[in-house]
Amino acid sequence: MTRRRVVAIANQKGGVGKTTTAVNLAAAVAHSQRKVLVVDLDPQANATSGLGFGRGSVTEGVYDALVDGRSLRELTQLVPDLPTLFLVPSTADLAGAEVELVAMEGRERRLASALETVADRYDYVIIDCPPSLGLLTLNALVAADAVVIPMQCEYYALEGLSALVGTIERVRGALNPKLELEGILLTMVDGRTTLTQQVEGEVRSHFSGKVYSTTIPRNVRLAEAPSHGRPILLYDHRSSGSQSYLALASEFLARDDGGTKAA
Repeated sequence: MTRRRVVAIANQKGGVGKTTTAVNLAAAVAHSQRKVLVVDLDPQANATSGLGFGRGSVTEGVYDALVDGRSLRELTQLVPDLPTLFLVPSTADLAGAEVELVAMEGRERRLASALETVADRYDYVIIDCPPSLGLLTLNALVAADAVVIPMQCEYYALEGLSALVGTIERVRGALNPKLELEGILLTMVDGRTTLTQQVEGEVRSHFSGKVYSTTIPRNVRLAEAPSHGRPILLYDHRSSGSQSYLALASEFLARDDGGTKAA
């Protein structure tokens, strides 16, 4: 790969595995000797704590870039024990950013402008979006080349998926013509249930070629890892959750390098 890729992990529905995917896909891609920057754009700061920076341990982050125009170079942290993984953290200030951004010129392009200052430093930038379609998520979609949508196998998720795909199309038409749907990732999968099988079949039918072959299972170790401030790769690399994200990273990199598409 010869160019940086910016990938937003987005879904306006909460609890679908966005942050889990942002953290663990980033760690798995970094494990493949790529330089990866995670941008925690969620005021809940779960990606920040999940990568080893507990609440209150950092006082500057993406808010300072969006609102004050600070350089991301000054705000980036090296993630412990992963020498090619970096983080622009979320801080408590980010909760007020949407209100402050409203009055700013070019408000939807603030993150894109900030990322231009680090364009030559990383192979991938992965943005963890908040569970909404507000200004923060809009900034991510304008800055991104592509979107990965994690979704649970439940029927309400299908409705949200359609809404988000519509938003991506509108952003592509009005603000970011390069934006594309990179892939849909099925998370918290329990293949024993009929509902999971039905929803998975429907998603793969409606979004042929865009659904990753890899799925993420429900996994206790995967759920435990954030409380220890570790990606699953470092917390328990033998777990099914870790193996699934390593498989996803391989599929993600193969797709980006022009290899096999998702099914």
